[in-house]
Amino acid sequence: MPALIESAIAHLLQPYLSGSGAYPDTDLDPSLLSQFSTYLDLLLKWNARTNLTAIRDPEEIVRRHFGESLFASRHLSLATTTLLDLGSGAGFPGIPIALLHPEVAVTLAESQNKKATFLRESIRTLGLPVEVWSARAETMPESRHFHTVTLRAVDNMPAAIAAAAPRATHELLLLSSTPPTPPPNFTLQPPIPIPNTQSGNLFRAIRN
Repeated sequence: MPALIESAIAHLLQPYLSGSGAYPDTDLDPSLLSQFSTYLDLLLKWNARTNLTAIRDPEEIVRRHFGESLFASRHLSLATTTLLDLGSGAGFPGIPIALLHPEVAVTLAESQNKKATFLRESIRTLGLPVEVWSARAETMPESRHFHTVTLRAVDNMPAAIAAAAPRATHELLLLSSTPPTPPPNFTLQPPIPIPNTQSGNLFRAIRN
């Protein structure tokens, strides 16, 4: 039995798929819901033996991890073709973005070996053409650049932003409860409140 039936997942995700954003309101089709259900079950299975996320409740995982990631995906620039998810952890927001936007080439950067192994298993199971960079983003060749770099729940946000800025040709997309300090040559846009949170916001920093 899956942790949650697909109709329950769809209901939990609906608030994150409508409202403001560059993309129109979205309904997840059955194939996407099936992939999110598979991803949830895989995450719960792995989380039972290795600490991928402190959140254990399936509904809360869907809201906090899947929902907030999909909310970020709706606010991507329509011009986004390449995306780096820096400090991807268990794949948020990178994997939900890759599921919703298959036209975007997504790279997940995660230096912790157990989490990088989970990411590889996830993208293999979900059939996603996503790259996993299993080292610090700073070790990427200097020639590697991405239209957008995403950051969520990283340990040291200022250090992560400093690592992300040289990689982003157009924008940084940050999910945070506190306003970040934009790096030089970037302009921070007004915060966008994340549904179902008291203090969570989506921040965009646009390269000047």
